[in-house]
Amino acid sequence: MLSRSLNIVIALAALVVLPFFMEAIGLTVDSAIDVIVLATAALALNLLFGYTGLISFGNGLWFGIGVYAAALAHLHWFPDQMLLPALISIATVAIMATVLGFLILRRKGVYFSLLTLALTALGYAIAFRWTEVTGGENGLGGITRPAPFGLSTVNSDSYYVLAAIVVFAVFFGLQRFVRSPIGTVLVAIRENEERARFLGYATPSYKLICFVVSATVTALAGVLFLFHHRFASADPVSPAFSGELLAMVLIGGSRSFLGPALGALFYVLFREFLSQWTGDWLFYFGLLFVGFIMFSPSGLVGVAGRIIDPFLPKRTGAAAMANRSIAEGEPLPAFLRRKDADREPLLRVAGLAKNFGSVQAVRDASFIVRNRTLHALIGPNGAGKTSAFNLISGMFAPSRGKVTLGDESIAGLPPEAVCRRGLARSFQITNLFPTLSVEENLRLGVQATHASRFNPWIGAKGITAINQETAEIIRFLGVRGMETAEAGALSYGGQRVLDMGLAITSKPRMLLLDEPLAGLAAAERERIGRLIRQIADDIPVLLVEHDIDRVFDLADAVTVMNGGEVLVDGSAEEVRTDKRVQDIYIGSGVAALAARELVSAARPELLLGLKGIDTFYGKSQILSDVSLDVHHGEIVALLGRNGAGKTTLLKTLIGIAPPATGEATLAGENIAGLASAEIARRGVGYVPQGRGLFSGMSVRQNLELGRLRRLTGNGRHWTEERVLEFFPRLRERLDIDADRLSGGEQQMVAVARALVGDTRLLLLDEPFEGLSPAITEELFDAFDKLRSEVSILIVDHHLDLVLNLADRVTVLERGRVVHEGPARPLARDLDLRREVLWL
Repeated sequence: MLSRSLNIVIALAALVVLPFFMEAIGLTVDSAIDVIVLATAALALNLLFGYTGLISFGNGLWFGIGVYAAALAHLHWFPDQMLLPALISIATVAIMATVLGFLILRRKGVYFSLLTLALTALGYAIAFRWTEVTGGENGLGGITRPAPFGLSTVNSDSYYVLAAIVVFAVFFGLQRFVRSPIGTVLVAIRENEERARFLGYATPSYKLICFVVSATVTALAGVLFLFHHRFASADPVSPAFSGELLAMVLIGGSRSFLGPALGALFYVLFREFLSQWTGDWLFYFGLLFVGFIMFSPSGLVGVAGRIIDPFLPKRTGAAAMANRSIAEGEPLPAFLRRKDADREPLLRVAGLAKNFGSVQAVRDASFIVRNRTLHALIGPNGAGKTSAFNLISGMFAPSRGKVTLGDESIAGLPPEAVCRRGLARSFQITNLFPTLSVEENLRLGVQATHASRFNPWIGAKGITAINQETAEIIRFLGVRGMETAEAGALSYGGQRVLDMGLAITSKPRMLLLDEPLAGLAAAERERIGRLIRQIADDIPVLLVEHDIDRVFDLADAVTVMNGGEVLVDGSAEEVRTDKRVQDIYIGSGVAALAARELVSAARPELLLGLKGIDTFYGKSQILSDVSLDVHHGEIVALLGRNGAGKTTLLKTLIGIAPPATGEATLAGENIAGLASAEIARRGVGYVPQGRGLFSGMSVRQNLELGRLRRLTGNGRHWTEERVLEFFPRLRERLDIDADRLSGGEQQMVAVARALVGDTRLLLLDEPFEGLSPAITEELFDAFDKLRSEVSILIVDHHLDLVLNLADRVTVLERGRVVHEGPARPLARDLDLRREVLWL
């Protein structure tokens, strides 16, 4: 309870001590009043900036309107009043903010910021030139301080007491607001507005609430400012004042509740003392502001943390997933179970089509999903499966066609409306709230269907029903023990499980899962497959997945798409035996690839050597004393369960996560601690999980950017033409935007981009993830041919493929090497594989 109230205790103590402190350093109580007024305005701005991620250059407008509205009401209607002018001022700003917020919040990012700046500039011009009302450059004088509730406020001491009481009430209310369900949604919008919408939150409404609250609190600060100085002028409406408020927030610390108040104190002290020496004090304040942006983005709060940190006990934690505890056989939570009739049609898709410019992603797709079934939607990469998901779930409106859930049409509805009608989805590329914990992610999903989701007063973490349901989902998903880990710190497999968990938190009637098994280790894939089948027995599931064997084992019905339209629709057995499906999708099959006899090109010369590598993320140690060798012409498979540290090791090699200790040499040269760009120029090509292509650029432009800075003579020289010999299907797609290609083609572009230039070592992170069997075979053949050209370190969960492809294997478990040896015995002996890999 004390920790929850700590900010309020600090604020109360600061309000009591502040006037004495100001006098002790040679300032006055008037300066103390300025501090608490500006602190209130800065806290209000931080609702937009720090909590919601909206950068506003317009809060000075609300401050100035608050000043003018209260001044005019006081001078013309209520000359002996303070309270009524204040209420009129706040009401005026609330109405204006509601109308303007409804309009400008339709724009995002820099466009929203520019609109707020334009409104402030317009307001300043009006205030400065409308002399009859605002007094123009002369302002409005004659403001007196009445005695509200019979309390005299004539002198500064008594006015400080009144202002401090009001400010403390505002602090208390704002803290309740940011810790309420509304406050948690604001943070979710900052982290990932798209996912918040797909959980059922009408994010425009939440942003409008925040915008209006921020404006009205700023107006209240303006009222306090007016009766403090007893004068109204256009200065607070100026864009410069809005910039100063933003500077206070950043200098204090936008991610801390009281940080902006600390920034206001710093601003007043800087102004009062430096202005005694120079009239250009704002110039120096600007320089200081730039310094904070560059060297301490977390502001004064971050500086204080770094000063204190050396005196605190050092705590080194394990990796995010190290404490995970999985209990098999957990039932689907009761609150998620549906009572719909068995096997009745629930989702109907008829004549669905979508054009993106000249590209027709989906054309005339029709199928039906029934209750209590697992319906698989499969097809080669680029078949239109994810596009169909996006149309059904509301990400895009269809060009034509119908989508019906139950008896209700959902085609063209926004994502939050589709979710509220009972359809939820996961994403092909994990879509989480990365800096929030696992528990906070899931609680946000559960909260979206709770009656208190719009409550601005109660504490979000104190709602018993939400906490209980969140705990049940945590147990069901098997993520217990890692509730406090940040979602972005989980392994890719852990993130995929959490992504699926977020989809079920909204208590859906229908669940869409887009490649939920991609990136999972074999044992985890088996477990999540059982969970999906268990869910489908109560909640119908429409599943996109490339693990074709598991699809045929789990699915009740299968729809195959090709070229944006339905090719086959029937039972799993009917689809399995359909020759058209085999021709366009299945290829030779994983078993045939795994049985191939491949010839090694490994040579004895050492290319890459790691010794005693330790890598940390913050205080969490991910890699411990890792050693690994890669020889010229060798393919080494880096294996292990989700969260074992495989991706971290690749990031350590390429310099994204530099090692804390240990040695890393490439062709005898030390690369440990070098910048990623320098390591890449030493001849290392990196293909990250998720591909990381340059969106909006063509295939040719992606390849050019890969080559420009890597013509160094370190390794084989790869021209564009030479790369295309390994990936011939890219030749006719060179001038197409890379993000318009199918997933398999995008993976080829990512590998090709890593090769172009001069390359001798290729790092591949899950290159077979999310690919159809036919595309997988093409990539497998390409990697086999590449072994005579470059050395390869590969991470992948398709064990049959990677073990047959690799010459040697290094196995990680909880960040440590637990096995090294030849790959062929593990490829052929399943019992040995289970013993060594625990998979």
